[in-house]
Amino acid sequence: MRMFQTEKQLLLSIKAQTAKGNRDNISRTKAYEQFFKTHPEIQWSFLAGMVSRNAGWNMCDLEGIWFSQLLSLKYRHHLFLTYEEANWRIFQDAYPQLLLYHYSTKYRRPLFHLGHYFFITKFMMEEWNSFWKHGNREKLVTALIINEQNIIEKPVIKKQSFVFHSLLFFLQDWMHFSTVFFPTCNGRLYGSSVSHFRNIDERIKLGKRLAGLLFSKELFPLFYEFSCRTEPTGARYDYEQYRKKPRYHETPMLRRVYPLIHHQAGDTVQWDENKRIKKDWFIEPRWEEDPQMTDWFDHKQKQLHKVVLIKNLLF
Repeated sequence: MRMFQTEKQLLLSIKAQTAKGNRDNISRTKAYEQFFKTHPEIQWSFLAGMVSRNAGWNMCDLEGIWFSQLLSLKYRHHLFLTYEEANWRIFQDAYPQLLLYHYSTKYRRPLFHLGHYFFITKFMMEEWNSFWKHGNREKLVTALIINEQNIIEKPVIKKQSFVFHSLLFFLQDWMHFSTVFFPTCNGRLYGSSVSHFRNIDERIKLGKRLAGLLFSKELFPLFYEFSCRTEPTGARYDYEQYRKKPRYHETPMLRRVYPLIHHQAGDTVQWDENKRIKKDWFIEPRWEEDPQMTDWFDHKQKQLHKVVLIKNLLF
């Protein structure tokens, strides 16, 4: 009975910590990156933090001086909610996993069996137990990427399919919806893109490429320095301040333009109950692009500005 009370208190604490961390994009980013500082062996948490920063920048783009002139208020709001829900769902699923690992290290015994209280998939509970025994960091990163992309597949990607169909070329090539940037304090940007965002296999490949890039020996210290030095605000000025010719606040800070959103999890059907785990998901991806994207980003920004100017002239 005493152990049950201890576990019950632990579960309540994890639930409370998850709710606190999942308030908005900024709190999620900070929670992921702080966890990595405590447990650097859990590489996915740093990947999640840097990807969360990108989600914030994309959200704030919608209310910046350029996209607010191109997209209607209704459409921008719907895009924001799509970003927000996807990232909320991922955190709601992943952060209890991270905390169970944290307390497992604290009590020196695996506590992953408690994952079913948070509707964590059997797939991930097995992967955590495997990591506890064998310590394969790369395999755990890949498993978490696979899991989280499946978490958002049905309730976000499939449900909001019209978002990914409408203006698809615009979203992918102008809004950087399918591009993730890792900035550095020397002003350079690195990253990768996916050409078929709605395809889960392609999103998983993107996640694996990003993980490989983020933890490359040459670049990881630069990305980690950026993370430590730069408070996340959602504004692209987070990284544009380090450019040789920084742009000054073309996008707003997230908490100045967006309210807190109260989400409903909906059904709790676990994706791995009726879907097989593909072997290809665990295969290391091949790079087919230059990860240095500084010039690409500048080019896209110039194109975007031209489109806005032309629209204003014509309409």
